[in-house]
Amino acid sequence: MGGAAGLKVMSSCRVLELGVIMGTQFLLLLLLQGQGARGLTAGQNSNNVSNGGGAGEKCNLFRGKWAVDSSYPLYKPASCPFLDPEFDCIKFGRPDRLYLSYAWQPDSCALPRLYRFDGLELLKRWNGKKIMFVGDSLSLNMWNSLACMIHASVPNAKTSFSRQETLSFVSFNFKGYGVTLYLYHTTYLVDIVKENIGRVLKLDSIQQGQAWLGMDVLIFNSWHWWTHKGRSQPWDYVQDGSKVYKDMDRLVAFYKGLSTWARWVDLNVNPSKTQVYFQGISPTHYMGNEWKSSSTKNCNGEQLPLEVSKYPAGTPQAAVVVNKVLSRIKKPVRLLDITFLSQLRKDAHPSMYSGGGSRSGVDCSHWCLPGLPDTWNHLLYASLFV
Repeated sequence: MGGAAGLKVMSSCRVLELGVIMGTQFLLLLLLQGQGARGLTAGQNSNNVSNGGGAGEKCNLFRGKWAVDSSYPLYKPASCPFLDPEFDCIKFGRPDRLYLSYAWQPDSCALPRLYRFDGLELLKRWNGKKIMFVGDSLSLNMWNSLACMIHASVPNAKTSFSRQETLSFVSFNFKGYGVTLYLYHTTYLVDIVKENIGRVLKLDSIQQGQAWLGMDVLIFNSWHWWTHKGRSQPWDYVQDGSKVYKDMDRLVAFYKGLSTWARWVDLNVNPSKTQVYFQGISPTHYMGNEWKSSSTKNCNGEQLPLEVSKYPAGTPQAAVVVNKVLSRIKKPVRLLDITFLSQLRKDAHPSMYSGGGSRSGVDCSHWCLPGLPDTWNHLLYASLFV
């Protein structure tokens, strides 16, 4: 059975007990050690950029509030040929429109004024380059968004588009400037391998990483699938080193898998040729008590962002794991710290207005387009000027 030959599968009872203990101790250790690498790039704070107000004045792009901006949205969904039905909320009947008009305003600088998104400028800066989003459907969300934003800026550009199960791409060419945006779909970053015993999630293997080589920019994402159980879980066993388990504390598994990804980056990325980003943890809004709502169970019917300086439910544990792993990585990786600004947007999900066929009937995981992922890409764009 391949790499799992001769390995003993630990009982689910023992694994559950071990996982709970490891998870509690592990998370406590992370919290005691602090947030680690929040927004750090090779030891430098990449969240802080010049605010244009004078020498040495800085602002944190990821702390601020949402404000209505008459120049939003940046494109119309019907005009974007790359938009996935899963995110096309207007097409599938969403009646309200205010959620389209919010722009992110950092506390101490004017993001739109300083770094107004310009698709042609992006083509110039990325001319001839290959950009790859690597991750799950939230990577698809962000990839879709950036393709639509560029298309709206240069609608006459020559394009080529291919949407496949694992590897998709869209390329733009305009006035001699060209860029290709790739999407590599992987739910865990680490491998799932079919063995005699079943499908095994291998926490220390990234054979699929061969497909990520040769890119100029890599934007990684992973978390949502680590919590899936039952029929939606695409593996039967999880392997850590020489041991195979029926299950494991999911936060511990995420830490181990992400640490394997970090080692892959250190071994395979040449910083002089490839920029690496981690997309950050995108929150869900399935429990109204997380934002102290007594009248709503989830995101369905929500039409306004939260106006708070701290999300009531706090920082997701997965974000703590991401920060800790990034603090230990040797190669420069920029964190797009989208968690807090996305936590405020309980109004921005497809909810029941999705063409993706959510099993629950309400999608509070993904995001409408136009919408929140446009801001993620706006922040990615701003990072090019840092």
